[in-house]
Amino acid sequence: MFINGFDILWDEIDDYVADIKSIRSIDQFTFTKPVTFFCGENGSGKSTLLEALAIKNGLNPEGGTRNYEFSTYDSYSSLHKHMRLWRSRKPDWMYFLRAESFYNVATKEMEYGGIFSERYHDQSHGQSFFSVLMKQTNKNGLYFLDEPEAALSCQNQLALLYLIEECVKQNCQFIIATHSPILLGFPGAQILSFDDGKVEEVDYKSTSSYQTMKLFLDRYDYFVKDIQENNEGGIL
Repeated sequence: MFINGFDILWDEIDDYVADIKSIRSIDQFTFTKPVTFFCGENGSGKSTLLEALAIKNGLNPEGGTRNYEFSTYDSYSSLHKHMRLWRSRKPDWMYFLRAESFYNVATKEMEYGGIFSERYHDQSHGQSFFSVLMKQTNKNGLYFLDEPEAALSCQNQLALLYLIEECVKQNCQFIIATHSPILLGFPGAQILSFDDGKVEEVDYKSTSSYQTMKLFLDRYDYFVKDIQENNEGGIL
């Protein structure tokens, strides 16, 4: 692995990130596996921490490599300025890919690549997103992915699992924020839950993503009936 862990220097932080309970619960943290997932409800802090780690490694806050220099809206916290990373070695390549700003990253990929660039905007959102993943993953790489499932079908989420496995065999490290019960199923991954105002390591079947999806699939008929009954005379 390239990053073994980090410290957070809370005495120096005075912006909104200090009010995010899950992140505030961390003073030190250790990565134990080459694939780490951050999971939890919206607003729990997983993307904020992922973003800080990416920026601390010199990557553009909106995505891309260290050479990407564009910004549409600076909304990120100062957390990266108050972190100390525990590094074991230097990666040959790094990339930050986040679903919410992918359009801008795809545009820059085309601009930087010139006439030889893949025409990402001529593809569907999911196709172009996966194309960038395929292009940017190389051996000895460090990758930060923020909710990649937002752009990917279930089939492509499975394909991403196979891609991650091949990359891990080539000495890569992934840190991923996700809600996807498919991605969280990657075998042997370190899974961190950001729910309940703390960050704690959990097993796959204890994640809220897995439990909610399993409940829905197991009781699909009940949910359909309940939705229909509660919307009688409504818009559905």
